[in-house]
Amino acid sequence: MRSSLRFVSVATIAAILAAVPGSAQKTTGPKERYEMDVATMSGFAAMAGGGKGGLGGAMGMMFGGDPSSKVAHQLLLRLGSNDAATAPPPKGDHFFLPQAKMGKSVPLFWEEGKETPGTETFERPKGRLLLYWGCGAKAGPGQPVIIDFAKVAAGQIPPNLFSSAVPVIREVSKANSRSYIDWPNKKGGRQPGSGSSLLGAHRIASNIGPDINFTLAQDYMQGISASTAIQGDQSVMVRWNAVPNATGYVAWTIGGMGNGSGKNDVGDIVWWTSSASKEFGGGLWDWLPPSVVANLITKKIVMPPSQTSCQIPAEVKKASGEMLMGNLNAFGPEANFSYPPKPAGNAVWNIDWTAKVRFRSHTMLLVGADFGGLSGSGGGSSTGGSTPAEPAKKKKCKGPLGIPLPDGAC
Repeated sequence: MRSSLRFVSVATIAAILAAVPGSAQKTTGPKERYEMDVATMSGFAAMAGGGKGGLGGAMGMMFGGDPSSKVAHQLLLRLGSNDAATAPPPKGDHFFLPQAKMGKSVPLFWEEGKETPGTETFERPKGRLLLYWGCGAKAGPGQPVIIDFAKVAAGQIPPNLFSSAVPVIREVSKANSRSYIDWPNKKGGRQPGSGSSLLGAHRIASNIGPDINFTLAQDYMQGISASTAIQGDQSVMVRWNAVPNATGYVAWTIGGMGNGSGKNDVGDIVWWTSSASKEFGGGLWDWLPPSVVANLITKKIVMPPSQTSCQIPAEVKKASGEMLMGNLNAFGPEANFSYPPKPAGNAVWNIDWTAKVRFRSHTMLLVGADFGGLSGSGGGSSTGGSTPAEPAKKKKCKGPLGIPLPDGAC
């Protein structure tokens, strides 16, 4: 897939090499590549990704229960090699220190028939997609762009709808590896619990290449505490805390009138993104390198790390109906390791392995939901774990387990 970002990168490197003839150091490998994606999920996003789990954890999260359930951690591990397994099938282990609370190790394995992340297919729905973008009280010119799914199925795709400026970046995949293993998988998938820390030594041992060893000085990012408030003009103000080490932010919401009829007919889906341009790239909802994020900030596709608020246009709220849900993503730092160390001068660098650790923090946005008076009908909601919603003026009655019930339920 062509990418303007990749083009700039290649062009810049070519210019440097041309300016200094013979100065480029030749490299071989790496024979083995490892990727470790690290996420902090806060608020409602943590319910699906970690925390206590189950109904008890979900209810505790929704109704202001145990604070430890409001932040969860997620790890995604991928190992690719140019070599075949010494004793098939390919397998390995990532060994952690005790403070990671992951046990001694987690099993890396490949499941036959399992799709590589980012390659999943879906059945195309019937209905329309309304696209909005940009922060502000009112939608900008040319909005919304309306896509009729029936016309898309017939090949009538609006020109220049999606750019390739923000690809989903997966440097390790089954497609580019002779041997590939990952985690979670059928042999294990329990995510780290509260209080987990990744600081310190990590070791990856497998039958598809040499051991990989590195030491992390960067831990999980801080959780995002985001609040939403419906304004008098029916726009929605989103505010959040500044997350240390964040390189940039992006937000999106999805809503709909729910007027679909029949199987697979979703009616109108309303999709908004905080990008100042019509950019709905998949990489915006994923992990991105700091250099890519910095470039996207200059193009106003990503909000800078100094920004802590964004207004969802009133037209988005009106078209979405009763409720919008979405995500606020904070891109984070990246740690890179390789072995053996880079030799001095212009000696050939024969790389055995590389390891990349990527960080991000994200939370769910809910506008218009009413969970026991904690969000929505009062004009605002809180997500992210540390900013409670204002208490209701009228005393709430309580149901089983002491959980407050919605208005009119008793």
